[in-house]
Amino acid sequence: MMKLIVLDRDGVINQDSDAFIKSPEEWHLLPGSAEAIARLNHARYQVVVATNQSGVARGYFDLGMLNRIHEKMQREVGHAGGRIDAIFYCPHGPDDGCECRKPKPGLFQDIEKRLKIKLNGVPAVGDSLRDLQAAQAIGARAILVRTGKGAKTEKQLIAAALAEPVDLFDDLAAVVDSLLNNDS
Repeated sequence: MMKLIVLDRDGVINQDSDAFIKSPEEWHLLPGSAEAIARLNHARYQVVVATNQSGVARGYFDLGMLNRIHEKMQREVGHAGGRIDAIFYCPHGPDDGCECRKPKPGLFQDIEKRLKIKLNGVPAVGDSLRDLQAAQAIGARAILVRTGKGAKTEKQLIAAALAEPVDLFDDLAAVVDSLLNNDS
């Protein structure tokens, strides 16, 4: 059986920036994240990224630049022996009223459609409240990492009144340790 994990990009795989990641030069792996993805691949997980990229709508970068950033991500993960099987992104701004911008579940619904799989119970790792809300809206297992905006999000969790409890880990490597230990 195929195992699947959904990862947010900024703050989970790479360093986040309040000024947006606008070029490959601004994109930097978080320590251990590429190796963690490689370990998932070796354990037969399909790794999918679901990321809001409103910098496109805001005019900070175009889709060509976003593709170049994602090519760098694939290359860096590849150097560690891993791969990302698919990247789903929302290019819209917060006021565009789209269905794909997290916290709405549109990106996750796209993943279900494209991969012909239900995301019930599938681990979905993020660093922001909207990542967790989108995951829970589709029945995925919301996991918060403390990297990126995660430490700030952790403080908001009590007030957020999410539907389900959220699993909390220091970083993606710790998530992978836990998943692989529970798989065996």
